[in-house]
Amino acid sequence: MTAAALLILGSAFMLLAGVGLIRLPDLFLRMSATAKAATLGASLTVLGAAAHFGDAATAGKGLVIVFFLFLTAPVAAHKIGRAGYRRGAPLYEGTICDEAKGSLPRDESREAPSAPTNVP
Repeated sequence: MTAAALLILGSAFMLLAGVGLIRLPDLFLRMSATAKAATLGASLTVLGAAAHFGDAATAGKGLVIVFFLFLTAPVAAHKIGRAGYRRGAPLYEGTICDEAKGSLPRDESREAPSAPTNVP
């Protein structure tokens, strides 16, 4: 019962991350959604699998995986956001405050990438 609940909850967070990736307007908001929701979703899924198998070796490996996910995902998201900002990724027009302005060089000369088109 616990394993099923963890797997379903993990899948829901992964779905939420996917929806955020599609629906949010700019790189920084998309990165935030995927870094947080996908990390939690993957962690819950791994813990659900560990709970399903129920032995100490699998639980230990699952905990190590979760530890490294929570250790590396925020750093990776920060680096991706910083690189995107420096490359001149366009900010959402509803952005109120640009706290990195002045502290990070921003390449405004680059042409903003066009939105991907859905090709069947």
